[in-house]
Amino acid sequence: MEFFRIRRTIPFMRHALIFNVISFATFFAAVFFIWHKGLHLSIEFTGGTVMEVTYSQPAELDKVRGTVSSLGYTDVQVQNFGTSRDVMIRLPLQKTATGEVVSTAKQSEQVMSALKAGDATVELKRVEFVGPQVGKELATDGLMALLFVIVGIMVYLAFRFEWKFAVAGIIANLHDVIIIMGFFAFFQWEFSLSVLAAVLAVLGYSVNESVVIFDRIRENFRKYRKLSTEEVINSAITGTISRTIITHGSTEMMVVSMLIFGGATLHYFSLALTIGILFGIYSSVFVAAAICMWLGVKREDLVKADPRKDDSGQEDPNYGAQV
Repeated sequence: MEFFRIRRTIPFMRHALIFNVISFATFFAAVFFIWHKGLHLSIEFTGGTVMEVTYSQPAELDKVRGTVSSLGYTDVQVQNFGTSRDVMIRLPLQKTATGEVVSTAKQSEQVMSALKAGDATVELKRVEFVGPQVGKELATDGLMALLFVIVGIMVYLAFRFEWKFAVAGIIANLHDVIIIMGFFAFFQWEFSLSVLAAVLAVLGYSVNESVVIFDRIRENFRKYRKLSTEEVINSAITGTISRTIITHGSTEMMVVSMLIFGGATLHYFSLALTIGILFGIYSSVFVAAAICMWLGVKREDLVKADPRKDDSGQEDPNYGAQV
């Protein structure tokens, strides 16, 4: 399906060097912020207290969040689970002036007192402590999941296309992941499990766009034997623009809707997706395709030579005699 078709090939690769210089400057800036500032990890990684409370009527999450935040908690997470009357509250570790960790019992008692002052019907269903060790295990498991995804993508691209495409695809995907994390480090946005899930989703989304372009490059190598590699890549990208606008435009509308109307629970998840999708389109065109060109991808890498045809694609009259 196409809304429009561009008749004239756009010379994307003519400006590939400039765009990649900008891209890698952004990449190294993101690495610097991750190293210098670090990620603002949520209590799922650092540990804290988890409370489950229930109301007689549907809970007003913003009101609950405001009540708990007024007690001095800066990274509190409040969300529904099960029904609209059930609320889960996650509290970060809190320390006293002497450096001692405030007990779970004291935290829950303090929060319940504040909640009951606003609604006497609220009841505490469960409270438990999530230790830093659990958070460390979650962080390790998350990194392992990210590593397996990267390795899987590289193997897939190497088998489906050629190793040069695998290298280009992984560099482009890591470019997207690091930039997302760089945004979160620079602005000190909370990095939670939902954000990690968004990063993994962006990896799959970005590689899908790269595969579409790589597939069109391979197809164009078969169709246009006399075009240079740069011309083939430009033609491939131009030919997929309509599909890119339809696919990514539709996805971005949904993600932006979650960002605007999803509330605090979905805010950082949808924010990570928004950044990732935008940079995923950019990296597939200007990073992955350009790296393929600079690695020297050529027609012979993707299309098996037909011994019955000469270099111009015509039937070789001497083929029968050679056989």
